Order: sequence, then structure tokens, then C-alpha cells
Amino acid sequence: MHYGIDIGGTKIELAMFDDDFQLLKQWRVATPTTDYGIFLQVLGQQIAHADQVSGQKASLGIALPGIMTAAGQVVSSNVPCLNGKFVGDDLQQRLQRPVAFGNDCRCFVLSEAVFGAGRPFQRVLGVIIGTGCGGGLCVDGEIKQGRQQLIGEFGHQSVAARVLQNHQLPMFRCGCGLEGCAEAYVSGRGLERLYHHFCLLNDDPYRGQPQSTYQWLEQFRAGDTAAKQTFSAYMDALGAVLAAQILAYDPDAIVLGGGLSDIAEIVEAVPAAITPHLFRGIELPVICVAELGAASGKRGAALLGAHIHVG
Repeated sequence: MHYGIDIGGTKIELAMFDDDFQLLKQWRVATPTTDYGIFLQVLGQQIAHADQVSGQKASLGIALPGIMTAAGQVVSSNVPCLNGKFVGDDLQQRLQRPVAFGNDCRCFVLSEAVFGAGRPFQRVLGVIIGTGCGGGLCVDGEIKQGRQQLIGEFGHQSVAARVLQNHQLPMFRCGCGLEGCAEAYVSGRGLERLYHHFCLLNDDPYRGQPQSTYQWLEQFRAGDTAAKQTFSAYMDALGAVLAAQILAYDPDAIVLGGGLSDIAEIVEAVPAAITPHLFRGIELPVICVAELGAASGKRGAALLGAHIHVG
């Protein structure tokens, strides 16, 4: 049996898988975000409970938000109490067992490349467009990483200048502290910012009100001008981001995940959005949507844990 844990900004999800990585059981608890000691305690309690349920100390992999540096320090996490902490060292000392750690986006890509939509392909680029934006590259069933574990952090590359110019967009500040990051435009929150921007420009009925992705989608399908302008700017920005990754990694397939990948209009428009940002003669990779849904991150983490257990 193998455990996979997906840690998010609001919840910790633990899943138990069999040797074929079929889901057996899963549950979730709220993520302690402000007290590191309580975070470790809660995580340890969930793992202990899993051991009681399974009757064994199964292999363990954990998908963490943010980046774990070469020294093992977590940075840029949306769980504030983890930033600056050596989570891997602290947790392994507490548990007295091997633990594999991976970025949550990279665990998603690994799962989809091995078990999901990326199975037929050698080089798979996973792209999550949800609350944030990020992903990873999987080649021959293995996640590729650089010296600082940064491959896949394309949400923090700058949005293309021509996109800002084409749509007269302001420079949005990103949660990482920089301005103009792609994530600030192509994530779910980015789409909401764009909609707010165009509502203000058009003196839209929703002007001055908080805008949600669901509200944008409803208005877009109703033909609202601000919502249609939002879609045009959003797809241009997303197309530029994906074109840059194609030029950098030359993948066979791009697997889309995250909440925005559930919107058919966005997925259908992706190929046409990428093409203007590539020079003539470049063939697009296959564009597909993740098959495994919310279980992908946990399954990818469990796969990492199984590898370290065998090793």
C-alpha cells in the first residue's frame, strides 16, 4: 500500500492506494496555515491514522505547495507557516520513516504522465490553471528538475509585452511580490482581475463589485461585452505563456489541469491562442485535459513515495 498526501492552502488530503495505484480510501482535514508546530502535529496525526487503517507503515509521498530549495527549505508557499522551514527534515525526524517530497504541480504532472492523459506520450508538459498557475515537465515517466527545482514555475515568468499592449492591460502585482507575472493574468484569480478591469472600462453593471470566475462565465455565455473582452485578453495571455513553454521544452503533449480546464470554451480556444505567438513552421503539441482530476496530485505523490521506498 502507498500513501499520497496533497497539501493545499485550505486542506490536507491523504489518499491510500494499492500496488496498482488504484484509490482505496481518502479523507481531508483543514490545513493549519499559521502555526508550524500545529501543522506538523496535524500531518503526523493523519499519517498515524492511515497506519492504523492499513495495519502497516506504507510508503509515503507528500505534494507540497511552493518550492523546496536544494537545502530543503520551503519558499514561496501559499501555506504561510511553511515558508523558511525545513519541512522534510522536521517531518522525517518526527515520523522516523522515509518520506518523498514533491511540488504539488509536479506531482500532478507525474500522475497524468504515468496514469492519465499523458500516457501515450514521451515528453509531457503539465499545466495547472486554477487558483494559481504552474506545472512541470515529465519525460519517459520521470519528472525533470533543475538545480533549484524551478522547472515548471512558468507562472512567474513575465507576461508577454505584446499581450499587455494589445489589450492595454495594467501591470498586476503577483503574490510572489513581482509585477507582471503570468500567474497574475492566466490563473483563476488573474481572470477575475481581468474581468474587473474590463467591467470598469465598460461601465458594466458589475462595475465596482467583486467578480468571480463563475460570474464571468455566466456573463460571457450571455454575450456581455466586458466578459468577451476578458476572454480575448485571457486567451491571448495564456497562448503566449504556452507558446513560451513549447519553445523551451518542445513537448509531445500539454495536459491541462486546474479549475479553468473544466471550462470548455477555454480548452477549445487554446490551440488558436498559441499559434500567433509561434513562428511559422512550428507544430503544436497535442492539447488534452487531465483525466484523473482531483486525485492526480495525491497519486503522483504516492508514486514518488513508492520509488523512494523501493530505493
